[in-house]
Amino acid sequence: MKIKSHSESHIVELDDGSQWQIFPGDLDLTLNWKPETDLTVLPSDDEISSHMLVGGGSKVHVIAVDESWPVREVRSVLKEG
Repeated sequence: MKIKSHSESHIVELDDGSQWQIFPGDLDLTLNWKPETDLTVLPSDDEISSHMLVGGGSKVHVIAVDESWPVREVRSVLKEG
């Protein structure tokens, strides 16, 4: 899928209409994304996110735009660096 909108650093909308929140620790991995970047949505098996966006040389954790990040797990991952 291609990027339809990425006007906010932590939100990306794909050309299928799906909208995703990007994990705070992965934001830097999206800096090179362009509208023509081809992304694949894959299910995630970790405690942080429900899905991964893979493409453009990166793999980032995402959740649906209407979901909330699990605070404890996010803090733990961000502390670890």
